[in-house]
Amino acid sequence: MGEPHGIGIVGLGVISGQYLETLGTHPGVRIAATADLDTARAAAVAERFPGCRALSVAELVADPEVRTVLNLTVPAAHADVASAAIRSGKNVFGEKPLAATLAAARAVMALPGPGWVGCAPDTVLGTGIQTARALVDAGEIGRPVAAVATWVSPGHEAWHPHPDFYYREGGGPLLDMGPYYLTSLFHLLGPVARVTGASSRPRATRRIASGPRAGEEIPVEVDTHVTGVLEHVDGAVSTVTFSFDAAATDAAPIEVHGETGSLSVPDPNHFAGEVRLRRPADQAWTPVGAQAGYIDAGRGIGLLDFIGGGRRADGAIALHVLEIMTALMDSAAQGRRIDLSTTATRPPLVPLTTPAQWRRTVSG
Repeated sequence: MGEPHGIGIVGLGVISGQYLETLGTHPGVRIAATADLDTARAAAVAERFPGCRALSVAELVADPEVRTVLNLTVPAAHADVASAAIRSGKNVFGEKPLAATLAAARAVMALPGPGWVGCAPDTVLGTGIQTARALVDAGEIGRPVAAVATWVSPGHEAWHPHPDFYYREGGGPLLDMGPYYLTSLFHLLGPVARVTGASSRPRATRRIASGPRAGEEIPVEVDTHVTGVLEHVDGAVSTVTFSFDAAATDAAPIEVHGETGSLSVPDPNHFAGEVRLRRPADQAWTPVGAQAGYIDAGRGIGLLDFIGGGRRADGAIALHVLEIMTALMDSAAQGRRIDLSTTATRPPLVPLTTPAQWRRTVSG
């Protein structure tokens, strides 16, 4: 194994802890620098890793020890940080969405530079989604004809002490949770050709339920219930629902239906979970053991996959998913079906890979 691949992390909020669990002890990478609006927080994280320095964003993206910028800022800052990294000749891997708007995401992907652009979610590289894809690719349900994806909740203000950004541009249930489900549908059924959407915004304000701002009302600037139909290039049709306006659901996170069988697919916000198969003559669903994917993976596996040459969390996929989401909202507002202008190539299936294997094979 060569020298560890230097990573600089911008944004050290809650999600950064999950990335650090994966990356902080991996022998193929090194946390070289940190940056955050809260300089004390950046310094506290830097102290945990030998040789790591707390820097400003400008210093971090210019630092020669940083080869890849891990962009964990809020959605509104995704494009600015990614652009600065690319212009400095760095690779960049960001949290979803790729940018708060489709125009900004297109601009990021169009920037010239020697580095690559990767983007979450990388949960789709775990054994849950990858096993389901292995079954689809192997013809276990015949030709895929349809899928259904459902995610609902009463809203993040019920638990998040500072939920404001979930209700601003770049937020909402579609942009917050949609990337997990839509990226999964992309891996399972391929790119989307056109969409039709409908949406609503039942409440103009939300009340924070916990933390120091409990009881404070915040404005709702985005639609909070979104449904849609995706027409995939290969002919399958997916129906999707994302909502901050429902108490709960018994629906499977994702179901994929083919001419000779159906799959129940686990929560794509997690890396693992039970995949179940049922054929027309079956009396019950049959659990299927893990057949593909990174075993016991965590957030950051997509960055490691990129460093190792897999490129399975490519920014082109994130751009296509963002256009799907943007087009769903445009369709809802305009009352018409919308053709997409972007596409992406389904990456290779992830072979069933143990933690020992993915820790050993990724090198800087």
